[in-house]
Amino acid sequence: MQLWRLTATDLSALIRTGQVSAREVAQAALDRLDTVNRRINAVVEHRPEEVLAQADAIDAARGRGEALGPLAGVPVTVKVNADQRGFATTNGLRLQRDLMAGDDNPVVANLRRAGAVLLGRTNTPAFSLRWFTTNQLHGDTKNPRDPALTPGGSSGGAGAAVAAGIGAIAHGTDIAGSVRYPAYACGVHGLRPSLGRIPAWNPSSPERGIGPQLMAVSGPLARSIADVRLGLEAMAAPDPRDPWWVPAPLVGPEVPRRVALCVRPGGLATVPEVENALRDSARRLSEAGWTVTEIADTPPIREASELQLQLWLGDGYAAVREAAEREGDPAAIGLLASFRARAEAMPPDAIARALTRRLTLVRDWSLFLAENPVLLVPVSAELPFPDGLDRTEAGVARAFEANLLQVGLAPLGIPALTVTTGLVGRTPVGVQLVAARYREDLCLAAGAAIEAAGVPEMPVDPA
Repeated sequence: MQLWRLTATDLSALIRTGQVSAREVAQAALDRLDTVNRRINAVVEHRPEEVLAQADAIDAARGRGEALGPLAGVPVTVKVNADQRGFATTNGLRLQRDLMAGDDNPVVANLRRAGAVLLGRTNTPAFSLRWFTTNQLHGDTKNPRDPALTPGGSSGGAGAAVAAGIGAIAHGTDIAGSVRYPAYACGVHGLRPSLGRIPAWNPSSPERGIGPQLMAVSGPLARSIADVRLGLEAMAAPDPRDPWWVPAPLVGPEVPRRVALCVRPGGLATVPEVENALRDSARRLSEAGWTVTEIADTPPIREASELQLQLWLGDGYAAVREAAEREGDPAAIGLLASFRARAEAMPPDAIARALTRRLTLVRDWSLFLAENPVLLVPVSAELPFPDGLDRTEAGVARAFEANLLQVGLAPLGIPALTVTTGLVGRTPVGVQLVAARYREDLCLAAGAAIEAAGVPEMPVDPA
C-alpha cells in the first residue's frame, strides 16, 4: 500500500482503527517529499524529526485510548505566509527570513488540534502577490503536471504539493484567487471559504488594513472533495484571537438543488476549452438530479473586481511598493508598477467609498444567491497560463482580465470552490462553484456531484 497516495479521509480511518500507524504514514509522506520535491520545489522547509515526533504523539494518544481528532495522523502542509511556531513566516521574502513565529496562526493551531501532522512549509511568490510562484528566497515552484505552466499563486506551493502527493491536504490563503487558481492550475480542488468561516491571524506581524481584513481568508486544497470538506471542518474551529470568526453551522438548511450556469459573466471572453468544461459540469449536475438553468450574466462582477482593486491599492499600496523595492523582487516590483499610476490617482476617500458601495454589491449578490443556491462559472477565462506570463505589463493585464471572477468574488465574502474536471492534453481545466455566505456545504455538494463523473488522475509524478 502506497500510503502517500491515499486521501486524508482514508488515512484518518486507517490510523484511527490501528491498521496503520501515524508514524508509517508520516514516513511515507517524508519519503514522497524526498522523491519528488526537488523537481517542483513546492515545500521549502521541513524538519523530518519534528514530523515523526508529531506522528509518534498521535500513536501514543491512540495507545492510551484517547479520542483522536478528525485529521489524526494526516500529513498537511502549511503555506509560508502563516505563522507556525518555531518557523519563519517568510511570505517569500528575504526581508522576513528571520521573522520567527512564537505562536501558531489560529488556522495552524486548529490543524494541530485536529490531529494533523504538519509536514512542511509551502512556497509562495514574494508578498503572496501573484498567480505565479517565484521569489528570491525560496526559488521557483514548478507545476507537477507541466513545468511550462504556472503552478498558480499565491498558494502555488500548496497546489503543487498536494497534486504531487506531498501531503493529503494543503493549507492556502486567498485574497484574489490564491487558493482557487493553484487548484485550477495543478488539477486539484480548492475552497475559498466565507469571510469569518476560518479563524486566522499572524501574531508575528502588524494588524492588516481593512481591505485585507475583509478579503483575505485561509482554505484547504485537496485531491478529493471529501478531503476539502474534512479540511474545512478542522480549520473552521473557533479561536477567540480572530474577531472576524463567525459561529455559523457548517451545514445549512435544505434548499432546492438549483444551479445557475453563466459562461461569460461580465462579458468575459471564455475560451472554448473552459466553456466545454462548464457545460460538461452542468450536464454532470443535471444527471445527478440538480436543476441547471443557464443565465446571461451574474450580478455586477466587474464592479466587484474594481472594488477589490480599490481596497487593495488604497490600503497600504505605497508601503508594499517600498518594501518590494527593498526586497528587490523583479516580478513583484513589475506587478506593483503596473498599478502605480492608478494607486496614486485614488482620492483620499477611496476606501470609504469602496466600503459603502461594497455593501450594495454584497446585498445584490445575496439576493441573487437566495434564488440561485449554486452558481457555476469559470475559474479563469483561459486555461492555466504559461509560467511567467505576468513579467510584462501586457501579461499582468491579461491575467487580471482572465481571472476576473477570482478577483471580483473576494470582496463579497462568499464561498467559492474550484473543482478540477479534466485535462486538455496535459493542461488541467476546471470550474468554479459559488454559494451564499456560510453555504460552503452547497459548493461541496455540487462539487461532489461533478467529481463523481470523473476528474484528472492524481496524485501525479512531476512531469
